[in-house]
Amino acid sequence: MNNKKKRNIICTAVLAVIVLILINFANDNLDAYIVRILNLCAIYTIIGLSMNLINGFTGLFSLGQAGFMAIGAYSVAVFNLPLDMRSSVFYMVPMNPIIANIHLDFVPALLLGGVLAGLAAFLIGAPVLRLRGDYLAIATLGFSEIIRILLTNWQSVTNGALGINKIPDNANNMWWSFGVAIIVIILIALLIKSSYGRAFKAIREDDIAAEAMGINLFKHKVMSFVIGGFFAGIGGGLYASLLGTVDPKQFYFTLTYNFLLIIVLGGMGSISGTIIASFIVTGGLELLRYFDEPLTVAGYELTMFRAGFSMVIYSVLLMVIVLFFRNGIMGRTELSWDRFFNFFAKIKTRFSPKAAKEDGTK
Repeated sequence: MNNKKKRNIICTAVLAVIVLILINFANDNLDAYIVRILNLCAIYTIIGLSMNLINGFTGLFSLGQAGFMAIGAYSVAVFNLPLDMRSSVFYMVPMNPIIANIHLDFVPALLLGGVLAGLAAFLIGAPVLRLRGDYLAIATLGFSEIIRILLTNWQSVTNGALGINKIPDNANNMWWSFGVAIIVIILIALLIKSSYGRAFKAIREDDIAAEAMGINLFKHKVMSFVIGGFFAGIGGGLYASLLGTVDPKQFYFTLTYNFLLIIVLGGMGSISGTIIASFIVTGGLELLRYFDEPLTVAGYELTMFRAGFSMVIYSVLLMVIVLFFRNGIMGRTELSWDRFFNFFAKIKTRFSPKAAKEDGTK
C-alpha cells in the first residue's frame, strides 16, 4: 500500500469520527428548528442522489421523484401508525380491514416504502423508458401525478385528502436521517464504481454506442430507474416521519423541481456535488422565507416584502444558475483527498518565498 493510499484511509477515518461527533453534538445541543432543517438537508440528499442516479449518471430525463417519494411516505405513515390511534385518524372512512391490524416498526416500514416505490418504478419504467428526452419527462411527470391522485382518492388506505397525522417522529433524531443518508451515499458510490455504474455512464454518453458494445439498454435503464425509485421511497419515508404528517398536497409535481435544482446546482453526475447542493438549496429555501414577512427599515415598511416574494427571488436565482453555472458546482467530478491536498499544495507553492521572489523579478 503506497503512502497516498494510507494517507487517504487515515483522513477518511478521521473525517468519519469528526462527522459522528458533530452529529452527536448537533442532535443534543442545537435548537429544534436547526435540527429539523439539518434532518431535511439529509433527506433531500437521499432523494437528490436518487434523482441524480437516473438523470445525471444514466442520462434519462425523469421528473417522477415526487410520486416515488409519496409512496414511501405513505407506507411509513400507514404501517408505522400506532394501532390505538388509527380510529382517531381514519374517522371519516374506516381503515381497510386487510391492513387495519398490521403494524410495522420504523425500519421495516421504511424498507417496505422503498420496495413499493421501486416496484412502482418498475411498472412505470417498463413501458415508459422506451421514450426519450422531453417525452420521457412528460410521461414520468404524468405518472407522478397519477400516484398523487390515487393517494387522494384511496380513502380507506391513505385517508384521502385529510392525510395521516400522529406518525411517530423517528426521523427527528439526526442519527436516523444522517445515518440513512450516509448508507445511501456509500451504496450509490459503490454502484457507480461497479460495472453497472460504468454501463449507466456509457448509456448517458451515447446509448447507440453502448448498445453496440453489448450493453442491454432496456435492462440498465430500468435498473437505474428502479434503484432511484427505491431510494426516493426511503427518503419519502424519512420525510413523513420527520414531519409527523402526510397529505397529498405535499407531493405536487413542483416538489420534484427542488430536487432537479439540487442536481443541476451540484452537478449532473456528481455525488459530492449533490450533497453540497442539498444543504445549500434546503438552507437557502428556509432563509428565503424571511422575505415573505413584512420588513420595516428606519420606520418605513417595504411593501415589496409580502407572501410569495421569496418565490420571485427563488426564480431569479434559478435563472442565474442555469445561465452562469451550467455544469453546477462540481460538474461531473468528485471531491477527493488527492484533489484536496493538491489544492493546498498549489496555494503553498504560489505563496512560498521562492514564488514571491520570482514574481518580484518579473
